[in-house]
Amino acid sequence: MACSGYQPDNTFFVESDEISQRMTMRDAARMLARNKQEMIANELSRLACDEYLEDIMQHMRQMEDETLPDANLIDMQREIQWYMRPYLIDFLVEAHSAFSLLPETLFLAVNLLDRYCSKRVVYKQHYQLVGSAALLIAAKYGDKKDRVPQINELNNMCCGLYDAGMFTQMEMHVLNTLEWNIGHPTVDFFTKLVVAEEHDSREVEHMAAYICEIALYHRDFVSTKPSVMARASLALGRAILGKPEVNDGEWDHSDNVTLLTLSQHLHQPSVILARKYSSQYYSRVSDKLADFLAQQAAIARRAVPPSPPAESTLSNKAQDIYSTPHKGLGAVPGVADGYMTPPITPDGTCFGQNNAAMKDYQMPPRCPVTPTPQPSHGTLYPQTHVPQQQQPHTMAGPTYFGAPSHMSY
Repeated sequence: MACSGYQPDNTFFVESDEISQRMTMRDAARMLARNKQEMIANELSRLACDEYLEDIMQHMRQMEDETLPDANLIDMQREIQWYMRPYLIDFLVEAHSAFSLLPETLFLAVNLLDRYCSKRVVYKQHYQLVGSAALLIAAKYGDKKDRVPQINELNNMCCGLYDAGMFTQMEMHVLNTLEWNIGHPTVDFFTKLVVAEEHDSREVEHMAAYICEIALYHRDFVSTKPSVMARASLALGRAILGKPEVNDGEWDHSDNVTLLTLSQHLHQPSVILARKYSSQYYSRVSDKLADFLAQQAAIARRAVPPSPPAESTLSNKAQDIYSTPHKGLGAVPGVADGYMTPPITPDGTCFGQNNAAMKDYQMPPRCPVTPTPQPSHGTLYPQTHVPQQQQPHTMAGPTYFGAPSHMSY
């Protein structure tokens, strides 16, 4: 029986202002509780940091001594030459940026690469494979799981030179060679500590990071401690940006030498690295460094009278930052035959020098091959990282540095 006085309630499925206000108050209370928990956690972390900071720093300084590569042992390599290093570092910088990995991952990867080359003799065609395995290990160690590169992605960036089994085997061999001692306090770790303590700006931090990555290209800094590199790069970054100096009272002779050597290696940075730090995210520090160097050069030209042509030519050659000597077997006295050399790269189906698969491998199109030094032109670092000519009597298989320009990741 119908009720004549019934009127439908059209607000049954409409959220009233009272319910919305109640939910808003509940969310606000939940947010306040979360903020309170974060404040308590931060305070506990600060107290714990103050209590254990000395022990943490002592452990880190012990670790940086134990995990420091030896450039003199890398000099003993028969096929790996220092002029090849900029090409491989360029490849690692591009791969690191393509996968959006953490800054410390790049420094850890280069540390693993150098430590491996200090212990094993690496064939020329395996140099990029060792670098890729080091980047893969470093990403797995400290980066986010969803950003760790896949083997097929690394293989694509290597122009398909290697197969999946070679990446896996080299990764395991690097770990076994280093006795699974991966933990290394990178220069990024010490830089963040100093920045937090001295309250440096983001611009100074980015300039220091740019200088530290420039140092990765040079032999002079392979055996430099990360803590020394961090202090020197920050001091140099403040000077370039016109920031006030910081006197922390910890400077010694090694810091002064590192600072002076860094200042001599800033004139011709890698094109790929300069492009990376020219973005707004990195405060365009590469452009600011280029402007600073141009200003210093103009001041020097006004202050110093012109020198004779012969002397100016010699001074220009002295500023070549990649003029490292090309060594042979007798570059280090006593090394040629009588010195105990590190163990060789493992033989097998993947790493053998006489591997049939490597001999029958067809070169992918448009992939630049391993650069070879040109005796008549010195060791100047080319603007485009594509070598002009491959020498006919190199190793069995070529090594590829970087992907073709038409590939995207």
